[in-house]
Parts: sequence; structure tokens; C-alpha cells
Amino acid sequence: MTSDPGRPLRQGRYRSPLRDERLAAWLGAALGVLFSVCFLTGLFSHLHQNPVSWLPVPARPAGLYRVTQGLHVASGIASLPVLLAKLWVVWPRLLSRPSFRHVSGLVERLGIVVLVGGGIFMVFSGVANIALWYPWPFSFRAAHFWMAWMTMGGILAHVGAKLTPSRLALRRHRPALATADAALGTTAECDHDGLTRRGFLATVGAASGALTMVTVGQTVPALAPFALLAPRDPRDRPINRTAAMAGVGEVDAASGYVLSVEGRVGRPLHLSMADLAALPASEARLPITCVEGWSFSALWRGIRLRDLLALAEAPDAAEVKVESLEREGAFRTSFVNHLQAEDRDTLLATHLDGEVLTPDHGYPLRLIGPDRPGVNQTKWVTRLVVM
Repeated sequence: MTSDPGRPLRQGRYRSPLRDERLAAWLGAALGVLFSVCFLTGLFSHLHQNPVSWLPVPARPAGLYRVTQGLHVASGIASLPVLLAKLWVVWPRLLSRPSFRHVSGLVERLGIVVLVGGGIFMVFSGVANIALWYPWPFSFRAAHFWMAWMTMGGILAHVGAKLTPSRLALRRHRPALATADAALGTTAECDHDGLTRRGFLATVGAASGALTMVTVGQTVPALAPFALLAPRDPRDRPINRTAAMAGVGEVDAASGYVLSVEGRVGRPLHLSMADLAALPASEARLPITCVEGWSFSALWRGIRLRDLLALAEAPDAAEVKVESLEREGAFRTSFVNHLQAEDRDTLLATHLDGEVLTPDHGYPLRLIGPDRPGVNQTKWVTRLVVM
């Protein structure tokens, strides 16, 4: 990154002793770690929302998704100051005229375009999703998923191209810069009265930590008092999709509601709320975790899913499609794999913290189970189809 025959556009405007190969390498390493954590935890979330039969998601630990999605959101938020700092440090290099005398130069520059564009899109769209703000016409989930793969590909290509110089820069003790570096726009450090390189790194780290601290409280209860910028307070039992938003009207549980259990069963069931109330009830303390990052734990009471499957004479290791009264929407149905269906804490809940479910929380019946994202904890359940 330190020598480039091309002259950056308006290069004189970008001179700073902080635009240094070693500083760029440290910021790149930090960004690589944050993006990798975000990518891996995002894949786990995608697997939850788009299950495949050959890789079933486990039901235990019960709070696993709460941890992974909390890490996903926290690492994404923490990467924002690091990404901005990295772009600032290497900005003159991005503006320089590349040499395309070799194919490797063209490939490297294309990889940088993908990396920078993808990184900006991933951070921006992720933060917008946390705020439930979607100013684009396309599917957030699909775009976020495929752009993540492209961005990681750009990271791997960039690491491959810069591995040797970056390793040398990180290992080498660098004294105060005595001369300018034209490619990065670096001036002599003795001519600069502002932050040192260590001070700059400390400032970026503090900004990243502070931004995470004031938002991660929506996932970590102990930090909830510091969650000044969290869009939702988990202590308020937040709700992303109300009954009105889902188009679910008032349900007359006394006379109009029936739960059907059908599919690969020996004994199809059609149960009223009175029938369900006559079945043995169980309790489980489980977290509900939204993909936007907030979560809260509660005491749920209802009928174990495995008891209903046994009553319907379902086969062993059965999977279940859960259908909602909601008529439209990407998550009006969800799937419960055999590991989750057989778990003692997977319930069709009727009560939340000792109170009957409200319509917005899924009255008269909602699915709740361990290690599942909130979008898959189907509300207003009306039908179970055994697969």
C-alpha cells in the first residue's frame, strides 16, 4: 500500500501521518475479524430461517441463537467506526490511478471495488434492518445474504493480495514517520500536531466499543441501562408484528378456534381451546430473540409439541410445518425439525409470564421453542402438518 506510480486525485488535500501501511493493516485485521464473526453468525441465522434436512439446527443450548444473533448485531455495529476509519486511511490509495499492466492489478482493483461496496452495503443495510427501516424495493434477506458472500470473497481476495506486506507491516516496529508516503498521502509525523497512530487506533476502538455498549443492551440484560441507542427495550417485551399488521382479527377461542394436526399421522386431530386446556400443561423459561438483535426471557406455559404429536400418532423423528392464521407474509409458516419437535421445552404456548397471551403476542396459541429466532416462533397457530 505504500508505493504506487499513480498520483492520487487532489493528493495534497489528503496528506496525514496517520495514512500509514501499519495503521491500515491493523484496521484491516480488526475489520476482518468483525466481518468474519458477522458472516458466520449470519450463516447460522440464515440456516434457521431457511432450514435444510441434511443439517438440522439443534435445540440445545436453548439460548444459542440469542448468543449468536447478539454477536451478529454487535459485530456489525462495532464494525461501523472501524470501516469508516479504514476507508479514511486508505482513501488516497482508492483515488489513485491503478496500473493495469498486469492482470493481477485488474483483479486486485475489482476485488477492492467489491470489498468496499459490499462492506458499506452490509453495514448500512444491517443498521437499517435493526431500525426496521427499508428504503429499498428489494428483499433485505436475499440481498444481505448474497452480498455477504460477495463481500467475504472480496476480503479473501484482498487478504491473498496483501497478506505478505500486511504481515511485514504488523511485525515491524515503526518509528515516527520522518518522510512522506505519496501513495497513502502520508506526511512526516514531526509536521503533525494531531493524533498519533496509537491515539487514532485508541479513538476508533473507543468509538466502536461505545457504540456497541449503547446498543447491545437490547440483547444483554445486564447492559440494558446503557442501551441509549437501542431501538427497542427488551424489558418492554417488544413486538415487531402486531395482530393488526398481520391481518389477524379477534379470535373467538370459546367457539370459533380449532387447532388441526394433520399430515403423516395415524390419528388426525381437530382440537378446540377446551380440548387443549384439558391436556397436560408444561412450563419453560425460554428467550425469544429477534433477528434485529433484541431478546428477552419469559416463562411460557402450554402444551408440549411432542405430546400433541404422540396423541396424533405421528411417526418417530417427525418434522412439523406450523401454519398461522396470518394469510400473507414470509413467516406465516415455520418448520420444526425432529430435534426441536422432540425437545421437552418446545411448546404451543397459551400463557406468557402467568398471563393469557395477548393478540399481539399470538393469542390464542403460539409456538415457542429453544434455539429458534423470533420470526420462527409462529404466532396465531391454527394448523400443524406432520412431514
